[in-house]
Amino acid sequence: MITAIGRYVLNVVRGLGEFFLFVQSFFGWLGRRPFRLRVVLQQMEFIGVKSFGVVSLTAVFTGMVFALQTGYAFRLFHAESMVGSTVGLALTREIGPVFTALMVVARAGSAMAAEIGTMKVTEQVDAMDVMAINPIHYLVVPRVVAATLMVPCLTCFFAFIGSVGAYFVATQLLQINPAAFMQKLTYYVDTKDLLGGLIKSVLFGFVLALISCYRGYRTEGGAKGVGRSTTEAVVMASVSILVLDYFVTAWLLEFLT
Repeated sequence: MITAIGRYVLNVVRGLGEFFLFVQSFFGWLGRRPFRLRVVLQQMEFIGVKSFGVVSLTAVFTGMVFALQTGYAFRLFHAESMVGSTVGLALTREIGPVFTALMVVARAGSAMAAEIGTMKVTEQVDAMDVMAINPIHYLVVPRVVAATLMVPCLTCFFAFIGSVGAYFVATQLLQINPAAFMQKLTYYVDTKDLLGGLIKSVLFGFVLALISCYRGYRTEGGAKGVGRSTTEAVVMASVSILVLDYFVTAWLLEFLT
């Protein structure tokens, strides 16, 4: 048992060390030429534009169900007019950044891990080294930059579309006064709430792309290894987003209030 525990601890420490060396290599290649703007734009399209559909669908039903639940709860206290402010604050501060990042992980993060992992096991990454092309500079940097830029944009769309869905449910199904809904929404939701959500989404996009690329870059064992790396990338990125959300929220509550 002691041997098994020691082996597990050593594997964890070794994995953390390899990940931090990977992050260090990423920052070392981040500002070097060539910048490969075309590759960055292609990844921005893949991560951002092609994720818009699933993010929009998630946003509209998240806003609708959140408005439905809070509307029935606030009706017990005759405070139905607070549905707008509650939904707006939840979408901009917490639900928008977290759900957007999770959707991007499920769709784009898994694809990044699988693509880089396939290139790794088929020795295409080694071929880049032979051609004097650094794999981290060509494969990782554009993806991380694109995710860091596009996740905040998707978060803004998530908050807007979710608010539209909540407005429809509140005014049409719960018969809440539209003027009261909008008045509370615009009064309580201000710039610092949106700024906090954008700060979170920037960090989430950066972390999810780094983890996905790292797991793909460390793939071993053929096709089975690609599947294992993809699963680990989604799980590790999702858990990291939820853990990071707590610490960032605690920091924002201290410095932005």
